[in-house]
Amino acid sequence: MKRRLATTVLHAVLLVIGVATLTPLAWMVSASFMQSGEASTFPPPFLPSSPTLEQYASLFTRLNIARYLVNSVVVSVAVTLISLVINSMAGFAFAKYRFRGRRGLFNTLIASMVIPAQVTMLPLFLLLNKMGVINTYLGVIIPGMASIFGIFLIRQFAMSIPDSLLEAARMEGAGDFRVYRSVILPLCKPILLTLAIFTFMGTWNDFLWPLIVMTDDSMYTLPVALANMSGEHVQDTELMMAGAVLTVLPVLVLFAALQRYYLSGIMAGSVKE
Repeated sequence: MKRRLATTVLHAVLLVIGVATLTPLAWMVSASFMQSGEASTFPPPFLPSSPTLEQYASLFTRLNIARYLVNSVVVSVAVTLISLVINSMAGFAFAKYRFRGRRGLFNTLIASMVIPAQVTMLPLFLLLNKMGVINTYLGVIIPGMASIFGIFLIRQFAMSIPDSLLEAARMEGAGDFRVYRSVILPLCKPILLTLAIFTFMGTWNDFLWPLIVMTDDSMYTLPVALANMSGEHVQDTELMMAGAVLTVLPVLVLFAALQRYYLSGIMAGSVKE
């Protein structure tokens, strides 16, 4: 009886937390379909009196949101694909190769994770400025091409792969790259998909670095463009909610589509050296 009561209370608490979390998101979607000025009334309505696509039409026709959407897609996809290759190669090397200074180098990388990203932004900006990639896609892509977290994640998962599989492939004449491509990548699919979700979401939602690197309005990504628009259209609540929906929707769809791989990747690979 006590156990059933505790379970009921727990489910009720979780339900309340879930409703409290989802209500602002639901209102954001609802407000994006409202007529101009309707969301600014008090108290604000939860449902539109007469649903309309006017706000979305304005974003694409008047504010050129499609350009910023393309910028976000290009940057996020490029960073995700490149980082998966580099992180998987580095993680594989740390997991399965024995070389001088391996442990010290890996521990140094892990220790550097405690350094706030904001501390490295100035020297990183100066370095990229010397390279001449400020206000270009490369200026946003290069810092995300590899991450310590990604290397750590792949390394931990790769350590759970038996060495016998690698030795068998080498006995069949496979070189190091063939072992990586034909053995490591297929077996690391769950953790690669998990890392892809993390990387894509982080890049898509990144605001500060694109704001620093991009000086041309046409190069802005969605979060930066939306923040820039909010200053000019601070009273257009419905328009801003439509922009927020377009910003949030892709990552929600991606997470929903790959959720089972995300969970399996998080649970796998927890081995110790």
